[in-house]
Amino acid sequence: MSSILGISAFYHDSAACILMDGKIIAAAQEERFTRKKHDPNYPHNAIEFVLKYANLKLSEVDQIVFFEKPFLKFERLLETYVAFAPKGFVSFAKAMPLWIKEKLFQKNLLFNKLKKHDENYKSDENIFFSDHHLSHAASAFFPSPFNEAVILTADGVGEWATTTVAVGKNETLEIKKEIHFPHSLGLLYSAFTYYTGFKVNSGEYKLMGLAPYGTPIYEDKVKQLFDLKEDGTFRLDQKYFNYATGLTMTNEKFHNLFGQKPRNPQNEKITQFHMDIAASIQKVTEEIMIKLAKSIQEEYGIKNLCLAGGVALNCVANGKILKEKIFDNIWIQPAAGDAGGSLGAALALWYIDQGNKRLVNSNDDMKGSYLGAEFNQDEIEKELKEVGAKFDTLRYDELIDKTAELLSNEKAIGWFQGRMEFGPRALGGRSILGDPRSDKMQKNLNLKVKYRESFRPFAPSILREDLSDWFDINIDSPYMLLVANINPNKKIEMNDKQKNLFGIDKLNIKRSEIPAVTHVDYSARVQTVTKEKNNRYYDLISKFKEKTGCPVIVNTSFNVRGEPIVNTPSDAFNCFMGTELDYLVIGDCILDKSKQDLTLKKDYTKEFELD
Repeated sequence: MSSILGISAFYHDSAACILMDGKIIAAAQEERFTRKKHDPNYPHNAIEFVLKYANLKLSEVDQIVFFEKPFLKFERLLETYVAFAPKGFVSFAKAMPLWIKEKLFQKNLLFNKLKKHDENYKSDENIFFSDHHLSHAASAFFPSPFNEAVILTADGVGEWATTTVAVGKNETLEIKKEIHFPHSLGLLYSAFTYYTGFKVNSGEYKLMGLAPYGTPIYEDKVKQLFDLKEDGTFRLDQKYFNYATGLTMTNEKFHNLFGQKPRNPQNEKITQFHMDIAASIQKVTEEIMIKLAKSIQEEYGIKNLCLAGGVALNCVANGKILKEKIFDNIWIQPAAGDAGGSLGAALALWYIDQGNKRLVNSNDDMKGSYLGAEFNQDEIEKELKEVGAKFDTLRYDELIDKTAELLSNEKAIGWFQGRMEFGPRALGGRSILGDPRSDKMQKNLNLKVKYRESFRPFAPSILREDLSDWFDINIDSPYMLLVANINPNKKIEMNDKQKNLFGIDKLNIKRSEIPAVTHVDYSARVQTVTKEKNNRYYDLISKFKEKTGCPVIVNTSFNVRGEPIVNTPSDAFNCFMGTELDYLVIGDCILDKSKQDLTLKKDYTKEFELD
């Protein structure tokens, strides 16, 4: 069997994946092992995991491929510094030592790191380099359920490209068009992430979650920052930005345009101004993505769209593209960010470079994105005993029934089952679950369990067959990457007084029969659940429906703010004991918080650096 190891590293979200004869066997982000969110370092642990899962030694792997080309990236940095000289000297002086010492000689660096996995790994001749955006495009097209598709990728920046259009047909994939640095939709969005006081490369989803609390009154000012053509292509006016050469995203001219300095998250609260800014950049991002989608559909006449790159995690924009009915079908790579580059690089090598035949799976080839570590019952019980946990082991039907009963009584439950998810979303493998009918659940989960901002919305997991009864959408959304509105017959309309409320005051109004997953604009980030993709999770939601008549449960990732999603039973127990979760269901074991040794309680509020 032919094997390919894919690696992404050294920027953010390092990861590794392994293919056997073109099939995706395992993939994981390094952060899950090191417990350092968005860990950018060489993914030693992730590589060890995927090799072990595939039952391979590194010296037995046929090819190893890295997700981007370091020389091209270096060329872009040099040319940028020359073009903006002498302005960028400070960041140039900071960046150069690392490039000269390590990044420029990446093949040598990789070889030296790889040797540590296996002393019999003797030659670097099987190390290859993909192109950053080709890796993204390949990660979106090759696992998709389409024979033919147009692929749109948008992120911060790869080597030079920031936005690309590619066309895929069977096992071929060709990039047709590119927008180059410094013109970047991802960096534009990140500039506003920075400006509103969130962390770049991790806080973008907070900006998206904040947007519905605001009104897009700054839309025209946002549009002063760039020149947008009818086909969706754009050029950013660099006089407002600092990211090309400086150590921040925005500059004084940007701050003067909007009338305030960037928010300091240490001592400044989020105000209506920040909500309106978030609403404005979100609306503009959606407009650009819709224009791009329309123009590429008109140009290529292909009915299927694939999306990847960090911007493809903007599930609100994805939902708007879907609603516009520009394409018949849309498929989005669940690990759309740089982690997924490891997978795309490996798939590009298998199909494009080696010309292997592609058999299209009508469901997709991502296996529900359950590609990470799993633990059998013996391993779970052994680990729980080692950490001093008190647990009961139940039969399968008892476990499902008891968990559904606890959920219906508004208990917050840690749910650890099967393989860990690949990508940023918990999909019922490493999840925290709650009752969506509770009007206290969103606030309680945010403040008592996740230790995060109260405005942050939660996602509903729903049985696929019940989807259109509850939401204004009727296509599969297994990866929680599409936002849809709640059905009118499930809505609770606001009275005039409630409609006049501003910002965060809107939070506590009951908007629907499932208030815990209904955002302030009546939308929700939907995950559809099927028996084929996740049998145990499907059975749980079915049992909850049987007890309550509601086929929906709250699903959020099993972690606290600033912490990566839990990976092992010990991680799960630590998070359980560090938060106000009521129960932990792990394999066939159930843990009741009130029965645990109180000396094992942890102060989790300061355990992780805030994201």
